[in-house]
Amino acid sequence: MAFEAEGISSYSGGTVPDSHRVPSPFARIDGEYSAVVSKWLAVVAWAAVIFALSSIPSLSTHLGTWDTILRKCAHMTEYAILAVLIARAAGSSTVAFGLTVAYAATDEWHQTFVRGRHGSPIDVGIDAVGALIGLWLLGRTRFAVDGTRRSH
Repeated sequence: MAFEAEGISSYSGGTVPDSHRVPSPFARIDGEYSAVVSKWLAVVAWAAVIFALSSIPSLSTHLGTWDTILRKCAHMTEYAILAVLIARAAGSSTVAFGLTVAYAATDEWHQTFVRGRHGSPIDVGIDAVGALIGLWLLGRTRFAVDGTRRSH
């Protein structure tokens, strides 16, 4: 049909009142929803990276004391990043800290099933310190958790 007025379907041969139109289930997946989904996808992706690293039987560099220091710094960095990602997605540093520490505990439990690894409550504490550092740094930046610019 060369000319289609609003509400006229060239396929049905007539008008379809707005009250009879069925909305697409994806019609609301626009800017707001896709932003939320992408923020949580970043959290899930980073958690998967942590899980994958925890699945490696041995991450030793054979550097003695430096090996321990490097691994603990890596733990803190991993969980600082996770806490920041969760804070961005959840909009709350408190929620982010709680979820990050909970994930750290499950990660340590996961390591008890990996040959050559063991779970440690001390590592959960180190991960919690990393989360606190990440959230502190996030709070010190010029942008709030929700991405809006702070005024100084």
